[in-house]
Amino acid sequence: MEDKVLDAMKKAGKPVRPGDVAKELGVDSKDVSKAIDALKKAGKIYSPKRCYYEPIA
Repeated sequence: MEDKVLDAMKKAGKPVRPGDVAKELGVDSKDVSKAIDALKKAGKIYSPKRCYYEPIA
């Protein structure tokens, strides 16, 4: 799931909200939130502003 979320963020090309990623992937937003937490801990994404996330280049 983390890979799918990360790919969706890269395709967006701008900071995105978890709900937007969930819609794009057609999955539950809770699953996206869990993936985002894992990606943050792994240092693959960051939050440029509250509730928005984007990949670290």
